[in-house]
Order: sequence, then structure tokens, then C-alpha cells
Amino acid sequence: MSASPARTLTIDHAGAQGDGRAREQERWVSVPFTLPGESVEVSGEGDRLKLERILTPSPERIAPACRHFTRCGGCTLQHMAPAPYAAFKRDLMIRSLKARGLEAEVADTWVTPPASRRRAAFAARKSGKAVILGFHGRKSHDLIALEECPVLRPPIVAAIPKLKDILALLFTGKEELSVLVTDTATGLDLHITGISKEAKPLARAEASSAALRAGFARVSLEGADVLTERAPRLPVGAASLLPPPGGFLQASAEAEAEMARLVLDHIKGAKRSADLFSGCGTFALRLAEHMPVYAAESGRAAIDALRAGASAAPGLHPVTAEVRDLFRNPVSAPEFARFDALVLDPARAGAAAQSAEIAKSAVPRVAYVSCDPATLARDLRTLADGGYRLLRVHPIDQFLWSAHVEAVALLEKP
Repeated sequence: MSASPARTLTIDHAGAQGDGRAREQERWVSVPFTLPGESVEVSGEGDRLKLERILTPSPERIAPACRHFTRCGGCTLQHMAPAPYAAFKRDLMIRSLKARGLEAEVADTWVTPPASRRRAAFAARKSGKAVILGFHGRKSHDLIALEECPVLRPPIVAAIPKLKDILALLFTGKEELSVLVTDTATGLDLHITGISKEAKPLARAEASSAALRAGFARVSLEGADVLTERAPRLPVGAASLLPPPGGFLQASAEAEAEMARLVLDHIKGAKRSADLFSGCGTFALRLAEHMPVYAAESGRAAIDALRAGASAAPGLHPVTAEVRDLFRNPVSAPEFARFDALVLDPARAGAAAQSAEIAKSAVPRVAYVSCDPATLARDLRTLADGGYRLLRVHPIDQFLWSAHVEAVALLEKP
């Protein structure tokens, strides 16, 4: 079969993943790394084409910040100038709301600064005697060896050579290791998974010892704390998060602080609050500076960490933390009678069952923190149908130069 010939298209708009969208023979096609208004030369078949050349660049095109851009799958929008980039994120939220028949004030996008991401999930493989560590290419299993990253905090990037030496001790063949590195107040926290069962206990011990010698604060393998020199700690107001190995954290401290500010401003003056899908206490510990808090999360390790964080912080109001699967056993509408403020921060799947119960409740103020515009809009529709008024939605760009956008939605019920 002969290769598809190159042809010229004009980009009409940006799609939901940030790719340029163009009309070709009565269908819409995607062209990555392009901008609206550009004339481009493309090749390929199907609805996703390959960019060959930019014939007429957009005035909103800028030079990418990283040498790995277009190869590494971590960033897809480094070519877009700051103003249209922020507008694109805001428009993603507006479109999701409109798709559910919702109208509300949507604030300007808050954009996280470069070099601020405190957590990286690397992949690693061995090629001959060398260890390749980096991120996968977009929609690919190719592994791009990382030499720089303008998104990550500098201590994480600086640790890459040491990480390669540590990981070399664990490989037994062609397996791919997952390497989670978090920059905390007490140093880098290292969590490695995907280790072959053929890896000897001695190799695991040697890798863990090498990591501590290299300055890592804690080393965890397959979810278990193996060696701790300094317990990882992340300040949250008057308290600290004490994350379990591999536990969920917001990727950027700056984005987390902005989300917490919006939440706390919205529920100011409340007497008692609930924090659902609480993780290890990102919002609950901050709320407890002002009022008693009930927190629920399905993971026992996260709840144990939340309890430890609350116990270690003097002066907090009582925090009641419960292991509870809110998908199968949501907090019921009658249970909400004791709360006058509610925060929920579910995973990407949203909180359909829990939102249905909230909709039947009389909790006067709700702050919904979301990492997915589509499931957020679905759940906001449920809440609106239950009598809640959607005041504002604040887009939060926590994953810089990606098509991902988070949000804080603020609601009230008269």
C-alpha cells in the first residue's frame, strides 16, 4: 500500500486534547502541535494526521521550553502562547458545562508556574548496560530519556543520574519499572513498583541502601516502606501531610494552595464540615484549623496518614477520619444534617452516587474539587437538579502545558 501523499490543511480550532482540528473531505481530523489559523502540510490516514511542516505559523505560536517537546508525551501545548493557552483551558470548562445545560461564571484560568511540579512518575528500562529513565512518548510505548524538564522542581531533575544508578540494581531483564519521586519538605521520597519477582532480596536491599546514601528521605518498594531516613512531610497550613508510599498528592504545592484558598473562602464561617474523598488530608487538615471535620476515604493507608497528621499538629479542631468506599457506600442525605459545609475531591471518575445524596441534602455550601471537566459537569448537573446554585467555577491549570485542567466549583443551597 502506498503512503498517503502530503497535503495542505488550514487549522480551524483546538480540540479537547489541544490538537489542531481541520476539515478534510467532510470530516474533522486532528493535527498535533498546531494552532488555529495555521496553514500546515500533513500526511497520514484516518482522523489523526502527522504534521510535516507549518506553512503559515500563527502569531500565537511560541518557541517550546523543552528540547524533548513533540517527542515526550508529558507536554503537548508548549507551542501555545500564555494568553490563548489559559483561554483554551477555560474554554474546556465552559464547553463541559454547556454540554450539561449549565451556565455559571467561569473565572480566568489559574496557571501553575514552571519548575513547580513536586511529583514525577517516571518509567525506566534497561538497554544493554544503560538505564533509560524518562516519560513515554504521546500515545506510544517509546520511552524518551529525560535530559531536562522545565515543569519539574529542579531537585527531581537533578536526581535523575542517581536514580539510574539505583534502578540498575533492580533490573533482571526487559521489565519496565515505575518510579514515583516526590519533592517534600524533608527531601525526595522514592517509590518503585513493577519490580520483577526474580529480583533478589539482596538486590532490593542494595538499591534501598544506595538511595539513602544518595540522599533520598524514604525508599518504598511495591507500596511498602523499606527504609526511612526522614519521614516525608508536606506543609498544609498549621499541619503537615504525611503521605503513605505512593499515596495521592496534588502535583503542585502552588496549585494545591490556590484550590485550598478558594475552598476555605467559600465555606468561611461554617461550624462543622465534611471532606469526602479526603486522601491523606489535603483539605481536611486545613479545614480543621477552623472547625471540626469529618473525613472519608476508601484507602486505609491514606486515612491512617490523615489521622497521624492531625495528631501531630497542635491546636486543630477534632478530625474524625473514616475508611469508607464512597462509590458503594456514599454518605447519605440524612447524615449530612450535621454539616453546614462540604468539600469533595473525587478521582477522575467523579462522584455520581455521592452527588445524588448531596443533592437530596440541605448542606448550604459545597466546594467540589475536580480533575475532570466531563465528570464534574455531570455531577454539577445532579446537584443543580437537586436545588443547588452553581456560583462559580475556577479552572486550575495544575499540569502545565498539557490538555489537562482541574477546577474548583462553588455551590450553595438557600
